[in-house]
Amino acid sequence: MEMLGWEYNMIPGMNPRQMKQAMKRMGVQQEEIDAVEVIIKCSDKEIVISNPQVSKINMMGQKNYQISGEESERSLDNSPEISEDDIETVMQQAEVSREVAEKAIEQANYDLAEAIISLQK
Repeated sequence: MEMLGWEYNMIPGMNPRQMKQAMKRMGVQQEEIDAVEVIIKCSDKEIVISNPQVSKINMMGQKNYQISGEESERSLDNSPEISEDDIETVMQQAEVSREVAEKAIEQANYDLAEAIISLQK
């Protein structure tokens, strides 16, 4: 059985087949997309739609997507990773432990020179 989107059920009393034909005459085309997962990336998080039903609607050359499914969110960690070489450099130059070096790098906003100088004071 063909899955019909909300567009085909908008007008009460009109069966989905008639609605689909009317939309085709108006130049509206709908295509179902076989998606496994949809991810919307925001500046601070990702919105993840699992088991999605995705329809692509082309209306007079403008493409729109309709998505429904199970929604969840993932936060993004925007802080850079500290490389092993960076930690070793700070440890050797400032003669400190690994934990102290890592903390100093983070506090110096990942600026190695600033981290070393702050530890040498």
